[in-house]
Amino acid sequence: MLIDNLLLVVYDLAGLINGINSTITEIAWSLFLVAWGVGSLMRGGPIPIFKVKRLGQDFLEDALLAMLLFALGSTIVTFIQSIPGQI
Repeated sequence: MLIDNLLLVVYDLAGLINGINSTITEIAWSLFLVAWGVGSLMRGGPIPIFKVKRLGQDFLEDALLAMLLFALGSTIVTFIQSIPGQI
């Protein structure tokens, strides 16, 4: 009886973490797409100011780094979530 209740709590906690992870991932991808778009427009646009073009390049670099970190973080969280299902 106690083990069943404990497993129920673990599955509820895993579901909560999964929901939070999904929401954060959606927000992160949205911010990535916005940063990528703005950076591409600033870097590739016909703007004669070098500092603006460099800022666009910085946006692109930061967006790629953020995408990599979010992908790694999501993978780690998904791996941790799969552990209770295996027990």
